[in-house]
Amino acid sequence: MRLGMNYEMKSSSPVKWAEDMKALGVRAASFPLDYHADFRSIDAYKQAADDYDIMIAEVGAWSNPMSPNKKEADQAFEKCVEQLKLADHIGAKCCANISGAAGDIWDGAYFENFDPDFYARMVEKTQEILEKAAPEKTHYAIEPMPWMVPTGPDEYLKLIQDVGSPRMAVHLDMVNWMNSYDRVFYQQKFMDEVFEKLHGRIVSCHFKDFILQQKLTFQVKEAPVGKGMFDLDYYVRKVNEEDPNLPLMIEHLPSRAAYIRSMKYINSRYAGTTGVAGTAE
Repeated sequence: MRLGMNYEMKSSSPVKWAEDMKALGVRAASFPLDYHADFRSIDAYKQAADDYDIMIAEVGAWSNPMSPNKKEADQAFEKCVEQLKLADHIGAKCCANISGAAGDIWDGAYFENFDPDFYARMVEKTQEILEKAAPEKTHYAIEPMPWMVPTGPDEYLKLIQDVGSPRMAVHLDMVNWMNSYDRVFYQQKFMDEVFEKLHGRIVSCHFKDFILQQKLTFQVKEAPVGKGMFDLDYYVRKVNEEDPNLPLMIEHLPSRAAYIRSMKYINSRYAGTTGVAGTAE
C-alpha cells in the first residue's frame, strides 16, 4: 500500500509541498489544487509529485449533484465534471465524490436516498458527468456511505453496472460501511466479501478507525487510526493482497499536528509492509 493523507499541506511552492509530504512518509496524496487553478500551477504540482514519488490518489469533487436546490445541484454538477477533467489531466487514480443526497445536507441521511426514481436520476446524473468529462486515464469513483447508495458491495456493483462506463471504479471506505452489528462484530468476514466482490475495481482507499459507543441505539463514531476497534491489520492485509500499490489515505483529523502524529504512528506500526515507509521524523 501507499500510505497517504487527505490534507492540504500549506507550502510556499510545489517542490516544498512535495518535500514536506515526503518527509512525513507520505507516498500518496489528494491533489492540493482544484480546477480553478491555472494550468501552470497544476502542472508544477503534478511534476513535483512525480519527482518525489507521490501518487495523486484522488481529486475531490465533494458536492451533491442530486441536491433538491437546483442552483446547488448545477454547481455540484459543474464541479464534478471539472474536477474529473482535472483528475484526468494529471493522471490521478480517481476523482472521488458521493452519489448524492435527496435533502439539504449534502451528505445527509434521507429516506428518499433509496427511492427507485431518485436512484434512476442519480445513475443518469453520474452518466452525464462521465460523458461530459470524457476521462481517458482516470476514474470517477463513488465513496461508500452508511445511508446512501452504495451501502454495500452488491449495491456498488449494481451502480457500476447501471452506469455502464469503463471509467467508473471503486473508492473504498470500509469504516463508512460499519453501520450494523454484523459488520462490526464480524469485520473480517465482511472485508472478505467486500474485497472478493469488488476485486480489480478498487483504485483508492480511506484509512480511519471507529468506536462502537455503548449507547442506545446503535451508534458508531469515527476515530483516528489506532484509537478504535477497526481491524486495521486485516484491512492492511486485504489492501496489499488487492494491490501492493493501492493508496491508503487517512482523513478527517482536526489539525496538521494530528495528521503528523497519525502518519508517524501508522508508519511505525506498519514499517516493512509493502509500500509503507519507515517512521518519519
